[in-house]
Amino acid sequence: MNVDAILNRALAGDDISSAAGVVLLQQKDERAIASIRETADQLRRKQAGDIVTYVINRNINFTNICEQHCSFCAFRRDEGEKDAYWLDWGQIIEKTTDAVRRGATEICMQGGLNLKAKINGTSLHYYIQLVRTIKDRFPQLHLHAFSPQEVQFIAREDGISYAEVIAALQSAGVDSMPGTAAEVLDDNVRRVICPEKIDTATWLEIVATAHKLGMPSTSTMLCGHVETPAQQMEHLEKLRTLQQKSLLQGETALTEFILLPFVGQEAPLFLRRRVGRDQPVLSDALLLTAVARIFLGNWISNHQPSWVKLGLAGATEALRWGCNDIGGTLMEEHITTMAGAQGGTCMEVEILQQAIRSIGRPFRQRDTLYRPLPELQPAVSVSDMILQS
Repeated sequence: MNVDAILNRALAGDDISSAAGVVLLQQKDERAIASIRETADQLRRKQAGDIVTYVINRNINFTNICEQHCSFCAFRRDEGEKDAYWLDWGQIIEKTTDAVRRGATEICMQGGLNLKAKINGTSLHYYIQLVRTIKDRFPQLHLHAFSPQEVQFIAREDGISYAEVIAALQSAGVDSMPGTAAEVLDDNVRRVICPEKIDTATWLEIVATAHKLGMPSTSTMLCGHVETPAQQMEHLEKLRTLQQKSLLQGETALTEFILLPFVGQEAPLFLRRRVGRDQPVLSDALLLTAVARIFLGNWISNHQPSWVKLGLAGATEALRWGCNDIGGTLMEEHITTMAGAQGGTCMEVEILQQAIRSIGRPFRQRDTLYRPLPELQPAVSVSDMILQS
């Protein structure tokens, strides 16, 4: 397949094939790569516009105690191990209150798979209490919480269905599902990097179930480790198919795609040795960013880089390669930072705005579902938020 023919087809509004995507990812010629970048940028302009969005949010990783041993993860700990932690309700409230004071509209909450995270012997009751600890006090906050892996964990521990878990969390106050734990949606890759995690079919089933129940989700790819271009495209193909089914059935759907390049500096030695480097290769991440826009953009219009993994300069450059969103302030980031990422743990709104302005693009604050908010939306006082509930 000819690169120009592939790009012309994309610019005409057609979906390209996975095989065509592999051709694009295998390009080494600088002129071809420049054409791929320009095509992704044109499609971004057409599909998402010129405004670069961001969200004011906070991560709360409520525990790093985890039963699994993923080969890319430097975050997890065993109970009793040095640096193991499990936040209590007071700490959750304190972190949320601080986020509200700083203008957050979203709390993103995920954690390790802690076998002791139960109330009255039930995992679901613990997770519901975790949700209510936040939403009973701050109902206006959007709670973006619990990956498909966590849903499967709760269902397994309590012997209930995925739908029952998602519906109960939704009733308690969860507003959307993070599309993490996807890693690469190819079981040959998963057997190497996360053999204890859910398989591809289960991840897709849980996200599809969330969509059927009216809960939107995001989508991600952990890239730049042992996967091939063909496996990267297989992952994107599965996301596109999932999105097509959700949208065509009139369900909620994937709100965004986020590329997460592998950071291996503090990762377990097995995978670090196999990959052979500690930090992402920016040029590889940018090319995959562009191809993801070309391949997914007709169906998933919002694409976001990770400033934590790429650094702010790398994430800003990704805005030229098909991304229309620069992510969130995070306020507190543990998982990637503990892996050795150099991008930092918190980003001030003004710094994000300066980065966007540096490439000549306008910016706008958004909410989690990409609805625009007034620029520099003022923080709501904690007392006001509690009174409004």
